[in-house]
Amino acid sequence: MWVYVLKRIIIAIPLLALISFISFTLVNSSSKDVAVSITLASGIPEITEQLLEKTRLELGLDKPFLVRYWRWLRSCASLDFGISYVYKKPVSAIIIPSFINTLQLAFAAICVIITLSLALGILCAKFEGDLFDRITRAVMFLLNAMPAYWIGTILMWGIAVKLNLLPTSGKEGPVSFVLPVFVLSLNYFSYYLRLIRGEMIRNSHENYVSYGRSCGLKEWILTKHILRNSLETAVAAFFLAIPGLLAGTVVVENLFAWPGIGRTCVLAIFSQDIPIIQAYMVILAVSFVGFNLIADIVNAAINPRLREQ
Repeated sequence: MWVYVLKRIIIAIPLLALISFISFTLVNSSSKDVAVSITLASGIPEITEQLLEKTRLELGLDKPFLVRYWRWLRSCASLDFGISYVYKKPVSAIIIPSFINTLQLAFAAICVIITLSLALGILCAKFEGDLFDRITRAVMFLLNAMPAYWIGTILMWGIAVKLNLLPTSGKEGPVSFVLPVFVLSLNYFSYYLRLIRGEMIRNSHENYVSYGRSCGLKEWILTKHILRNSLETAVAAFFLAIPGLLAGTVVVENLFAWPGIGRTCVLAIFSQDIPIIQAYMVILAVSFVGFNLIADIVNAAINPRLREQ
């Protein structure tokens, strides 16, 4: 097992380096002059070439591309993402609190997704083709077809504005999680419900299930074995949902004014605050690779045959 984990970590290192280089290249390939944007944001009425040169020198934009990339990569390794062009503060002081808020929102949504999709997925598989199964899948299909921003707007208007039951924006306490978590988890929940249901139905027709029934095993024991064998695909999907949720919180965070990393990145894009944008891309890349690694390790623990790969 340790050999398998070490191999996966070694593979992840060059992948992260490649992602960081591509991200840095894309962010710095804009045709707009960053020095002009920063000078305009500072409120200076008249922009001169001397002022632009001074700004480029202060920001290190006068250095060659590869030199800037290497300096930035070394700083990222020590969690130093530089200084924000707009806020004149360390990027870590801005983006880490925002990332923690996004993590709280994402993990709350993950708990809802796992709990409901497991419970309803097992029930739909047990009652395959019955009225409960058909109604549940029909409702999930309709909810999955609705855009998150539309559902969020309807809920804000009905529950928060008309009934005044929940807050519409910000992070004011546990009740502030209800609407964003529901909207964020809706599409993912319907997908994983169908995934678990389909895997359990497929595994229920395997030979080991028929053999267990012929040996007189109780139905709940067979269901436990079917669920365990069905989770191999679902586990990878669940862990990959976490970075997907982190990246997908942009719409929900801006809709509910949630102080998360997605909203921070959108504001940085408008002001062309490159250090914050680069930090956002690095954090997402590390999240995708890291949670993918965790999914592989968990799958290898469930299925020992995967360790031989």
